[in-house]
Amino acid sequence: MKAVRLHVYGKRPTVEEVADPKITGALDVIVRIGGAGLCRTDLHIIEGQWRDISRVQLPYTLGHENSGWVHAVGSAVDNVAVGDAVIVHPLITCGLCRNCRAGNDMHCARGVFPGIFGADGGMAGFLKTGARAVIKLAPGIRPQDVAAMADAGLSAIHPVKLAALAGFLYPGANVLVIGAGGLAHIGIQCLKALGAATVIAAARSDASLALARSSGADQTVKVDGTQVARIMELTGGAGCEVVFDFVAEGGALEWGYEVLRQAGTYYIIGYGGVVKVPAIDFVAKEINYNGSLVGTYNELAELMTLNAQGRVTLQTKTYPLEAVNDAIDDLDHGRLHGRGILIPSAA
Repeated sequence: MKAVRLHVYGKRPTVEEVADPKITGALDVIVRIGGAGLCRTDLHIIEGQWRDISRVQLPYTLGHENSGWVHAVGSAVDNVAVGDAVIVHPLITCGLCRNCRAGNDMHCARGVFPGIFGADGGMAGFLKTGARAVIKLAPGIRPQDVAAMADAGLSAIHPVKLAALAGFLYPGANVLVIGAGGLAHIGIQCLKALGAATVIAAARSDASLALARSSGADQTVKVDGTQVARIMELTGGAGCEVVFDFVAEGGALEWGYEVLRQAGTYYIIGYGGVVKVPAIDFVAKEINYNGSLVGTYNELAELMTLNAQGRVTLQTKTYPLEAVNDAIDDLDHGRLHGRGILIPSAA
């Protein structure tokens, strides 16, 4: 099969022939890829930002947002059958550790994250995963249309669910979404589906702000140096109960916390920057910062229900697998609004 392989950090991946994955365990599932999402994390992996975290042996196959059709299953798999259309939770989990038994799949003590650490990813003809990772798609849903839900969508719904369960998304609350791209436009839809708060979206480009409005944002603010004053004006001077930072670099962390109200909570979903907040502000304002790592299997299943209902959808642009570097260029230079999806020629 063809696969997108990273050989050297700092250099672009190449598309080459590799061996198809094989069933080796009773709970293995091999998925024929119908779509593999391109994530900004893939750019960070290529740049080497994940080198010390993932500790993978190069070369390896990229791709952690995957959907397709079940191609083969191990002897103990009974939740899916060959031919089923599925989306793949990004982690292969053991199901036995404390975190798995608590439902926190993304913190599995023995977890493997294909495309990031432990196994080859899905920018290829086939992906090897586990029975605990696959979720059947509703009839009529095409894998290529939802592939990025496996990480972008999951990373968006997870902090929204945390905020909803904490009671932060009540009528009259103001929440800020920083960014309006591949993750954030899903986050806005999740906020409208799961909460009653007023959603303010802030982004640098007019195209991103238009995407935010079409995704359901109640107010949009351009990040042009006046955004803090504008957001404070929109919130009557009080600030926002919650900030969802889908950027967390390029200055977003520095100004984002300025609009956080007393006892507000800041969810960091993007990364690349550094949090620098005076300790007195934590105390005097009693603010909270929370990191957010992908999400749980159940959250992905719930997201796919919202998708089947038409309440949370993806804006995508498709590319042939062989055009991966064209997709990378579009993402890296801000030409890709929404999510890029790579399609293997056999899909």
